[in-house]
Amino acid sequence: MIQDRSDINAGIVGLGNIGQYHAERLVEHGVTLAGGMDVAAEARTRFTRRYDVDVYDDHHELYDTVDAVIITTPNKYHEEYAVDAFERDLHVLLEKPLGHSVDSAEQIAEAAADSDGYAMVGFNNRFANTVRIVKNRIDRGELGDVSHVEANYVRRRGIPGRGSWFTRRQIAGGGALIDLGVHAIDLALYLLGYPDVEEVSGVARSEFGSREEYAYLDMWAEDAGPGGFDVDDSASAFIRCAGNRTISLEVAWATNRPATHEFIARGTDAAARFDLLEGDLSIYSASSIGPDHLEDTSVETRQNDTHSDEQQAFFDRIANDGERQNTVEEALAVQRVIDGIYDSSEKGRTVALED
Repeated sequence: MIQDRSDINAGIVGLGNIGQYHAERLVEHGVTLAGGMDVAAEARTRFTRRYDVDVYDDHHELYDTVDAVIITTPNKYHEEYAVDAFERDLHVLLEKPLGHSVDSAEQIAEAAADSDGYAMVGFNNRFANTVRIVKNRIDRGELGDVSHVEANYVRRRGIPGRGSWFTRRQIAGGGALIDLGVHAIDLALYLLGYPDVEEVSGVARSEFGSREEYAYLDMWAEDAGPGGFDVDDSASAFIRCAGNRTISLEVAWATNRPATHEFIARGTDAAARFDLLEGDLSIYSASSIGPDHLEDTSVETRQNDTHSDEQQAFFDRIANDGERQNTVEEALAVQRVIDGIYDSSEKGRTVALED
């Protein structure tokens, strides 16, 4: 039985940039980095030089040596690695989204439900200090009944890398909506208390990524041009939930407007507006105590490493049977919303989500 974080042997599946990012934080938490797995020889060589651990091209060999795995592969491969881990009763931290499709996500959810391993999905933005403050105020009732969230995750020019797996539907499952929208939708539902989603209406657009003359200042990977770009680079949606709770969503990799990461949670007693990346937080309210007046309150807090705090919650769950967070069931609900938005966009009308 695991008694302490130092007793946990953990491995990384997918040794690219995000895999190394997780490895750095894993070591900082005092967890034993037992090894890594990647199908690319170059990635394996880079990882073992940096961390001096065993690396594998077969995940089954890695799984023989670990108690927990962090899976950071392209979306299409989440199912294979996660299901095999759950069947071995390993603990799994799976990067978002749950899968590249609803069917794949459902297979992962079924395997997680049958496993004795703990499961956590990488919705790291929940751990931002500003989000924690807002959620705490909502839970204490300071905002009253929160009925609507405006969720924006918009880049002016930020396609991850044309020609990379991010821009290929077969591997990623979508574009900006499944990459950025997954965070925005989860965060909005989280602030609303994860009500059941009843229907969605949305449009997913591809307006910039397929252009020969696409202009940008930086890109996370080399630009291979528009060939093979078959995903959305922006999406707009309206999400109706049980109890007349609603979400308005704007996400984009590329669009002709200022970038914004603004979220607004509107309640009957107050509203909270925060910038997800910058950390700015303001509370808006009104009062008739004394002369009628409006109140705008700025809240300052420290920026924190959300991936590190996410890992801390994951390993505390393993070692100390800590709080269950970022569940597979919630991630599956997000996946169904994303699928519903794509379906609505294709059909040109509002679609209902089945129970």
